[in-house]
Amino acid sequence: METIAKHIEITPGICSGRPRIAGTRIRIANIVIWTENGMSPDEIVTSCPHLTLADVHAALAFYHDHRDEIDQQMQEDEKFVEEMKENQVR
Repeated sequence: METIAKHIEITPGICSGRPRIAGTRIRIANIVIWTENGMSPDEIVTSCPHLTLADVHAALAFYHDHRDEIDQQMQEDEKFVEEMKENQVR
């Protein structure tokens, strides 16, 4: 867990306190979504060259260790976006 802790930060007030790659505003959820959409870790690093392959793999390991919590956060984020869209239409 110490290795993962070097790559992952949770800071109140930054990215809504969601876990993110250390020193960035890229949330673990972003990495998960990108991989679910077919991006490989290498492709993520190519798209975000300030990340390392270790960052991406640590994010995925953190996700698998905290899957229920991260999935819940992702659902909350999706619900928030939908509510915002509905409020704009009114």
